[in-house]
Amino acid sequence: MKKIIAGMLLLYCGIANADPFAGGKPENGKKLFDQYQCNSCHNGKMGGDGNAIFTRPDRKVANPQQLANQITVCARNARVKLTAQEKLDVAAYLNKSFYKFK
Repeated sequence: MKKIIAGMLLLYCGIANADPFAGGKPENGKKLFDQYQCNSCHNGKMGGDGNAIFTRPDRKVANPQQLANQITVCARNARVKLTAQEKLDVAAYLNKSFYKFK
């Protein structure tokens, strides 16, 4: 089910576009990221700088599909219910700010 949702998210955002999350709104993704205090978990894992989780050499996310999957996992772990559009928005924010996937 998780793979189906992530796949649908990627289809929705247009894999062929230069921006794999073109349908997302990064500004809204940032608001959601802050609202749900995503970095509170990341801070603990990274020793204080939660944003380092996105740029570390051994990061888990290496492509848009993995980013979509990771957002689903993180939301589930945080017991946050995001709509497909909200997941797309968070992906757009993270991609714009850290990953730069094309």
